[in-house]
Amino acid sequence: MSSSLISSSSSNPSAEASKHPFGELADVLCGVAVVLGNGTVTVRRCLALQRHSVLRLEQSAGEDLQVQVNGVTVAKGEVVIVEDSTAIRVTEIPQPVSMER
Repeated sequence: MSSSLISSSSSNPSAEASKHPFGELADVLCGVAVVLGNGTVTVRRCLALQRHSVLRLEQSAGEDLQVQVNGVTVAKGEVVIVEDSTAIRVTEIPQPVSMER
């Protein structure tokens, strides 16, 4: 028996998608990246990287990871183990920035 990482309460996803203004886009695949942190490094340091090199990140230890879809941060979360896989538990979904001025 397998479990789905994303669950929905709807028994008919196509009916639910037709009610949503972007329903036709519901099945479009988007790339998802989970970002542990970021930092900067010189080209010299980058070329000198070897196994066991350490790169310092700007994020503090224990800070949530960023969930990015097509390069846009859509949520924050923490690492969890589900069966034999690594997954992200969403802990925060930031409010979108208003386009109004």
